[in-house]
Amino acid sequence: MLTLAFAAFLVFHGLIHIMGFARAFGYAALPGLTVPISPAMGVAWQVAACLFVAAAIAIYACPRVWWIVAALAVVVSTVVILPSWVDARAGAVANIVVCVGIVFGALTYGPTSLRAAYDRDVVAALGAVPDDARAITDADLEALPGPVQRYLRTAGAVGQPRVRTMAARMHGRIRSAPDAPWMPFVAEQHNTFGPVPARLFYLTATRAMLPIQGYHRFMGAPASMVIKAAAVLPLVSVAGDEMTTSETVTLLNDLAIMAPGALVDPRITWEPEPVASDDATRTTVRAYFTHLGRRITADLVFAADGALVDFVSEDRAAASADGATMTRRRWSTPVGTVRAFGAMRLASVGEARWHEAGRSWAYLELTIDDVAYNVR
Repeated sequence: MLTLAFAAFLVFHGLIHIMGFARAFGYAALPGLTVPISPAMGVAWQVAACLFVAAAIAIYACPRVWWIVAALAVVVSTVVILPSWVDARAGAVANIVVCVGIVFGALTYGPTSLRAAYDRDVVAALGAVPDDARAITDADLEALPGPVQRYLRTAGAVGQPRVRTMAARMHGRIRSAPDAPWMPFVAEQHNTFGPVPARLFYLTATRAMLPIQGYHRFMGAPASMVIKAAAVLPLVSVAGDEMTTSETVTLLNDLAIMAPGALVDPRITWEPEPVASDDATRTTVRAYFTHLGRRITADLVFAADGALVDFVSEDRAAASADGATMTRRRWSTPVGTVRAFGAMRLASVGEARWHEAGRSWAYLELTIDDVAYNVR
C-alpha cells in the first residue's frame, strides 16, 4: 500500500506540472499562475510531468531504475519551479518528499545495495558454469533408489537436458517466531550445479509498512545471510561454518523440489533401502550430500503416487533474532499441489518448518511462481 500511495503521489505531482505547459501555450486560463512562462519553459514543465509519471510506472515495470527516472524528474521540476517560485513553491515541498523516496530507491537498488550484490553474484555464478548438452537418460537413474527413480520419471526429468543452472520466482509469507506476525514477501533465486554449486536467494518483505530486504549468498564458503530494514538498518548478519552447513542443506532441498534432474549428481549418495516409517502410505529415502568438505544428511519422503511430499534434515540451524547465534534443529519442507513448469511437473506450494521441544511450527509459506533451467 505504501508503494501504491507513493506511485500515486508521483503521478499526481507529475500531472500538476501540466499546468505550466498549459500556461505557457495558453491552453487554459489559470489565474493562479501569475508569472509568465516561456514556451521553452513550458516544454520543460511537460517533460517534468512525463518523467514523474514514467517514474511511477517504473516502480512496477522496472523497479531497479525507477529512482533514476525520479531523480531526473526532480531536477527538471526544480529548474522550472525556481523561475515561478511565487506560484509553484509548493512543488518544491513535493519534490522533497520525492527525494526521500529516491534515497530509499538508491539504497535498495543502487550499486551498494543487497540487490546489486545479488545481481553481480548471479552474473558471476552463471558465467562459471560450463555448458552440458547431454540429456538425462534411464542409465543415469540406475544408481538411484527406486523411489527416487520413480520421482524423476514422474517429474519428467528423463529426456530433458542436464540441469546446470536454475532460476525461480516465488511469493508467500514469512515470520521469525511462532508468535511473530506474518510478513508478505516476494523472492527470486538462482542456483548453479556446476563444479562449485551456488545458491543465491534475494527476498523483499514488508512488516508494518516497513520494507525489508534479505540476501542469502552461497558461492563457496562461507555462506552468509544479511537482512536489512528499509535497505539501511541491519537486522541480521550471519556467516560462517554453521551457515555454510545450513545452506548446503537448503541447496539439496532446492534440487529435490525444484530441480530434481540434478539429483543424479555424484556428490549425492543414497541409502540403498528406504528408511523405516510408521506411515505405510509413504516411502522415505535417505540422501547424503558432500560439498566443500562437509556432508549433510536429509530424508526425502515420497507419496504412493511417486510425488515428493516432504524433505527433512537435522543438519540445518536456525539463527537467533539478532543473528548472533545459530542452533541446529529438525527442519522440514512439506510440499504439494504438483503442476507443470515447462516440461517438468513439480510441487508448487510448500512450507518450511522448525521442530523443537515437541512442537512444530511453520516460519515460511510459499507458492512457486516460475522455474526455468539452464538460464544464462
